[in-house]
Formats: sequence, structure tokens, C-alpha cells
Amino acid sequence: MRRAKVFSGSSHPELANSICERLGIPSSPVVLKKFSNKETSVEIGCSVRNENVFIIQSGSTQINDHLMELLIMISACKGASASRVTAVMPYFPYSKQSKKKKYRCAITAKVANLLSVAGVDHIITMDLHASQMQGFFNRPVDNLYAEPCIAKWIQDTVPEYANGVVVSKNAGGAKRVTSLADRLKIDFALIHTDRTRESRRKTLCDSTSCVTKIEVNNINELVDDMDDADDISTDHSTDESNTSSITIEAETSITLVGDVEGKVCFIVDDMIDSSGSFIAAANHLMNKCNAKRVYVIATHGILSGDSFNEVERCMSIYKIVITNTFPIPPEKRHQTSKLVIIDMSPTLAEAIRRTHNGESISYLFDTAI
Repeated sequence: MRRAKVFSGSSHPELANSICERLGIPSSPVVLKKFSNKETSVEIGCSVRNENVFIIQSGSTQINDHLMELLIMISACKGASASRVTAVMPYFPYSKQSKKKKYRCAITAKVANLLSVAGVDHIITMDLHASQMQGFFNRPVDNLYAEPCIAKWIQDTVPEYANGVVVSKNAGGAKRVTSLADRLKIDFALIHTDRTRESRRKTLCDSTSCVTKIEVNNINELVDDMDDADDISTDHSTDESNTSSITIEAETSITLVGDVEGKVCFIVDDMIDSSGSFIAAANHLMNKCNAKRVYVIATHGILSGDSFNEVERCMSIYKIVITNTFPIPPEKRHQTSKLVIIDMSPTLAEAIRRTHNGESISYLFDTAI
């Protein structure tokens, strides 16, 4: 059987090189550049006629440019008569926007359809943000899991893990947390954050001013998705009525369901974007519940803004553990001494090898490579 052709986009060359080293093949040549008007140009540097092609391109901070680059690379390979094109996207972009939060919002995760329009035949990704995302693709998709590698890291690195607790920072991550807890054969706990909000709307009524009080007792009345509660914008726009101003006061209370006293805690989620909710959860576990130590663990370490410095300053977080599915520049890595990165290139390389040879990849769902 002929060797596969593996191409690397510009989003995460470090991961692509590691995958090629694991496969024992060089990365196929491709010229990626931008014209002066910022248009993306792609030129495949070798023949792909009747070849099995794999294009490695993960989501990144330049998400739109790299997504467009991937689409053009897929189209270029199909136009050059490649027999099969597989997009390897360790972190799938826009996966957080998989349902409407408001009536006039778009389901942006439908960008999955753009891949099939470009000509992709198969998608390999890892830890999609929501399970319903798999139904957005009209091409076969293999959603790999980082859980086996994370569990192996915990067992090999944390001696007292058997007396630990896996913690979910919100209700939306309960299934993920219980799955890891079952694998490690340890307990799990759940954090519930109750955000009560009171807004006072001042309106003008003829010559006198009246105050209308609106009470909101449940954050779900304002946010439809518990997983994305940390991404609420602080901008509150007014409608076209006579409203003159709106003032919002918020109070937050955290409740832990479970016992973590004197135990090592693993706060687990699929991605870390902003660090605020993780820091709040870690502080509660250490200061209020007397936990022994707190690890923050996630597959995709986006850590936008000043998150690395915030984690470094947080005394309640002992280590932050992520995988290398999302590219992190060296200057950001050096902002914290708590960072641990798990290499997922063996799992992705084995998925590529098995796909190329027509073998089952179900083995990878339960086994760390």
C-alpha cells in the first residue's frame, strides 16, 4: 500500500511535525502565503493524484484565517485528483456555538458544512465541545477522546490520586467528570454556581421618573447554556424604548456537592478559555472545603487574554494540565510555572495510520497511546 501524504497547515506546525515523526514519514511540501491584500494562497508541492491525503490544521487564535486556509488546502487537493482527503482538526473551531442562545443568533458551528463543500471525505477531531456537534457533519467524523491519556497522566504523576476527587465546575460537565472518575475508580463532586441578578431600569414617565425593578433568580433565565456561562458579555444594550439607563448588580454563591476535605481535586473540563470560573472553583475547594491540592485539567488550553498570569497568581491552583491540541506560543508558556502539556501526537498519528490502512480506531477510545 502506498504511503499517505500528510500536509501541515500553518496553525500548529509543532503538532504536525510530531505526528509525522510518529508516522515515520516527512511532511509533504506545501506553500502557504498571503498576498498583499491578505488573501490566502495555497500551492501543493507534490503530486497527490489517487493518493490518500491528510491535512493537519487545528483551531488557533487566528481562527478565521486558519479555517479558510484549511478549506483552500482541501479544495486544492481535491482539484489535484486526490482519491481521499481527511481533515485532522484536533481542536474544532466554533464548536461552542452549537445551538442558539438567543432568537436572532446563528448556529455558527455549522461551519462544519463548509468542509464538505470544499471536498473533505473524512474528519478526525478530538473532544468536541458538545455531543450534538457530530450531527453537524455530513461526512464521517471520528471524535477521539483525550480521557485515556489524561487518566494515564494522573495515575503516573499523582501518587495519591486514589484518594482524589474529580470535580466538575458546572452542571454541564457532569457526564465528562463521571466518566473520568469511573476510569480512575475514585469519587466525583459537582460545583453549582448560583448567580442572582437584580437590575433596576429607570424610565421616564411624563414629568416624573419611576423605577421598575426586575428580579432574576436563576442564571438560566439570562444564559441558555451552563457551559458558556463564563463567556457572558458585560455589555448590556438597551432597546429602542424610553429607557435611560440600566444598572446590574450581581451576587455569586458557590455550592459543592460532594466531599473533598483533605483530598486531591481534579477540576476537569473539555477546554479552558477564560480562567475566571476555574480560579473561583479552586479557591472555593481550597479555602472553604479544605481540599489538599487542586489540579485544573482540560483537553484544549485556549487560555485567552491574561489567563496564564492569572493562573500563576492563583495560590489555590497547584498545576494546570492541558494537551497540545491548541497551539500555545513559547512566550505564553513561560508566563507560568504550573503548566503541564500532554502530548496527543501518538493518538492522532495512530488514528491517521489506522484510517489509512482501513483499520478500526475504536481501540483509541479507551486506550492511551
